Amino acid sequence: MAKILVIDDNEAVLTALLTLFQLEGHQVWTATEPGAALALLAQQSLDLVLQDMNFAKGEMTGQQGKTLFYLLRAQYPQIPVVLMTAWTALDMVVELVKAGACDYIAKPWDDQRLLMTVQNALKLKKLQDQQRDTERKQQERLQAFIGKDLCGLVFASTAMERLLQMTLQLAPSQAAVLITGENGSGKEGIAQILHANSPRSGKALIKVNMGALPADLMEAELFGAEAGAYTGLTKARIGRFEAADGGTLFLDEIGNLSLSGQMKLLRVLQTGEFERLGSSVTRRVDVRLLSATNADLTKAIALGQFRQDLYYRINVVQLHVPALKERQDDILSLARHFLAGEKALSRDAETTLLQYPWPGNVRELQNVCQRALLLSHGVQINPADLGLEAENSNKNRALDDIARQDIERALHTHQGVVSRAAKALGITRQALYRRMEFYGIDAP
Repeated sequence: MAKILVIDDNEAVLTALLTLFQLEGHQVWTATEPGAALALLAQQSLDLVLQDMNFAKGEMTGQQGKTLFYLLRAQYPQIPVVLMTAWTALDMVVELVKAGACDYIAKPWDDQRLLMTVQNALKLKKLQDQQRDTERKQQERLQAFIGKDLCGLVFASTAMERLLQMTLQLAPSQAAVLITGENGSGKEGIAQILHANSPRSGKALIKVNMGALPADLMEAELFGAEAGAYTGLTKARIGRFEAADGGTLFLDEIGNLSLSGQMKLLRVLQTGEFERLGSSVTRRVDVRLLSATNADLTKAIALGQFRQDLYYRINVVQLHVPALKERQDDILSLARHFLAGEKALSRDAETTLLQYPWPGNVRELQNVCQRALLLSHGVQINPADLGLEAENSNKNRALDDIARQDIERALHTHQGVVSRAAKALGITRQALYRRMEFYGIDAP
């Protein structure tokens, strides 16, 4: 049941519309001229206005209705307005619809079409009210984060709110944190927030993607190397630990670290000391370690691929970033953020985004939005612009275009370094992870 205000100078029209809407179960108020209508709106909380465009005898220009409409939009922008008249010029109707009128009904009207128009306007208002309520509640929740550096994080879900609260609680400490979650879910963003809100924020945050480093260069990359320590190295180089001294070191895909590298890392975490490759000089650093993985490290421990003592060192506290499909409230907020106000999403496009499973998480959503901006026509993005329907229907075929044995062979050839195996196969690292998941191949 809705509260509807009908504004028309014809008493017979008011009576007919009053009867029509009351039979549908709505509450109805009527007014014969703009002044009385505005007085009613000041006293009553109404859901919809149905207004005529002419209120004086012999008036046919629609200027009176136009003036009233703009007054309503200025004073009550959240109340939908449906226009009704037999005399207004079409160009004026088009102008008012562009300015926010829900629809235009010609007199004499068709009851069913009028009822459908009103029903649609009320549904849209309900959705908009719910969205505003969600945004209001989010703004209230965000008050708790005032003064904190969120590093551009966009979220609307309670799952991410809880994660952010825990992240900010841990930020001032020196504890080693292990960040888990699927590829593309936002683990690096959590590491940035931990560093930005810590006493080390004035120092460097050094990021190392262990999955992108060849196994034979990992130790030199982390701990540095003296000239001549390996072929082609003509001068000493400092490692990431030295570069992060006084700050924070973030090791992404830490499960890819070799066993010898794990032993050295354990020693640094225990003593703060290490030697460069090819050197006997012990060096000392003060670094807070943050690590991330999408792999099951407990399974790697059982297989002898990851040291249990190191696991306990890097996992003083664990933060888990939920997959995007587990926090649907974030999808549209993130999509609008990635579109940056350049284009709006149609309601069907929003539905498409919400129904898609997002195997590539936030990173995939960002790519989809960027592609839609480039390829879409018109002022809004429609489902076809997203390219997700075809991807859903062809998912198995797309994943099955590289044989299981080819993937296993590439991983074996490149010592389990996913980025190098993906390059050899001619696909992206994320695409390789998706195929590994499809075939049930464990991440190395």
